[in-house]
Amino acid sequence: MTTALNVSETAMRLKTQFGNGITPATDYVEVTPALLLKVAEYLKNTPEFDFDYFDMVTAADYADRFELIYRLLSLKNNSLISLKVRCDRSRPSVPSLAGLWRGATNQEREIYDLVGIEFEGHPDLRRIVLWEGYQGHPLRKDFKDKVYGAGD
Repeated sequence: MTTALNVSETAMRLKTQFGNGITPATDYVEVTPALLLKVAEYLKNTPEFDFDYFDMVTAADYADRFELIYRLLSLKNNSLISLKVRCDRSRPSVPSLAGLWRGATNQEREIYDLVGIEFEGHPDLRRIVLWEGYQGHPLRKDFKDKVYGAGD
């Protein structure tokens, strides 16, 4: 059975390594967009963590922000960790993790396509579900209002 790392201990270690921008929660570590790539690289390349497998990333849409939730696994250590990153609604953008894990490539493209979050440094950021030229991002809460007009 895969076990979750102790979030508090892991967050404190990351905070010592990277300073502010790391916040522990009950079952995840919150990371600022500016630190995401550095933290992910550290978690992958530090033997004690060895998060060698990118399990998933998903996005949540809130009235004032987007949140990305990442799940990383260490096959060697049989452990997992979840990272959460908040980004601004006006210009949502976070660093791409596709350079660290190829498994992030299409998942980031899907979020870009359906939610509209940009992944800086992605090797091939283009639509993957909808066609090029499609207007909007249908998984955004405000999509209906933008397409059909408010109140329709």
